[in-house]
Amino acid sequence: MTLRDQIMSDLKDAMRAKDSVRVSTLRLIQAAVKDRDIAARAADRCEGCDVGEIQAILQKLVKQREESADTYESAGRLDLAERERREAEIVREYLPEPMGEGEIAEAARQVVDELDAAGLKDMGKCMGALKQRYTGRMDFSRAGETVKTLLQNRA
Repeated sequence: MTLRDQIMSDLKDAMRAKDSVRVSTLRLIQAAVKDRDIAARAADRCEGCDVGEIQAILQKLVKQREESADTYESAGRLDLAERERREAEIVREYLPEPMGEGEIAEAARQVVDELDAAGLKDMGKCMGALKQRYTGRMDFSRAGETVKTLLQNRA
């Protein structure tokens, strides 16, 4: 079963169970994916977005939910913060297991070595390679710090 099919199936189950938070979150995911599909068609890529792009969308949705929860919490709206965190957990169910700190460091080291990166000028090239390989699994802010440290040590 593809990721799209899984989301659709879970949406139907949530509708039957009358889980309003889950239904609204899954509809949000579907809308975001559909928007990306439309953009892909406009760019003459008829097949729509692939699994990697869907995972990137899901990561973005999780990040947005976490930021909103922090904002609501600082404003004293704990009920809204809790709902945002619940939505983030629902979205995370569709993402693969995130990489740990050690895995990120190893992947960054491997990419820097493969590309024979010599300094900070190669940062974009290294991050592009990481995003291409590990979309959906890697926290790229942590990876960026690791790559930057590696590249500074090589310069």
